[in-house]
Amino acid sequence: MRNFSAEYLRRTRAGLWSSRAALEDLRLASRDRVLDVGCGTGEFTRVLDEETPGTVLGVDADPELVRVAREETDLPVAVGDALRLPLREDGADLVTCQAVLVNLPDPVAALQEFRRVASDAVAAVEPNNADVAVESTVDREAELDRRVRDAYLSGVETDVAPGERLEAAFERAGLVDVSTRRHYHRKVIEPPYSEADLRDATRKATGAGLADHETELRRAVGDEYDDLRAAWREMGRDVVEAMRAETYRRAEVVPFDVIVGRVPEA
Repeated sequence: MRNFSAEYLRRTRAGLWSSRAALEDLRLASRDRVLDVGCGTGEFTRVLDEETPGTVLGVDADPELVRVAREETDLPVAVGDALRLPLREDGADLVTCQAVLVNLPDPVAALQEFRRVASDAVAAVEPNNADVAVESTVDREAELDRRVRDAYLSGVETDVAPGERLEAAFERAGLVDVSTRRHYHRKVIEPPYSEADLRDATRKATGAGLADHETELRRAVGDEYDDLRAAWREMGRDVVEAMRAETYRRAEVVPFDVIVGRVPEA
């Protein structure tokens, strides 16, 4: 599984659950014990806790992210592998995850482990990175974003745009009554800009954002990566200038699929 920094998780998940309608099928209001697998710094764990009257436990394989989650939440968080969860059978009535299956080489194996621990249901919230839409007032940003995204999708070694294949994965793991709801995360950058917006613009201008995924991008485009990064940095400098003039606006829509499957009765 790929590793992500605490800053990356905060930046990409900020505001994701301003609307929670797509979580309705998780029946959070009726849960006694919920396990959040791959909890990272605990953003989704907090959402679950706010919607659940029972106990919520977070688990993540990265000890550094677990440390941050413990510092930033008052919820129980433990180190644990998605394929070897530190719970007994039926240890939670709902086992869930957010943006975890797309980073695993064998999502079905993880879902089978989730099913082992869950007494009632398993749920996953996963992005479909192939359907991301970007609009920008800076020329070339939307086109470059698409080029980089397409290269990343070609170079990454897991299925980061699973879409309808997720329901089939749930069924192969032995879950039944599988259903999906789509949730759209819309992120808008416009004046007045936040500190996070300014940091993101700086990352574009320095090429740091692409460097985070250099391995995957080079795997897809080879030596063309250097030209792509140069074009990205030039575009980033245009973004910085537009922000100084307060004329920059960017809108990005990321679709997430919320899949829920029931554990069959014995």
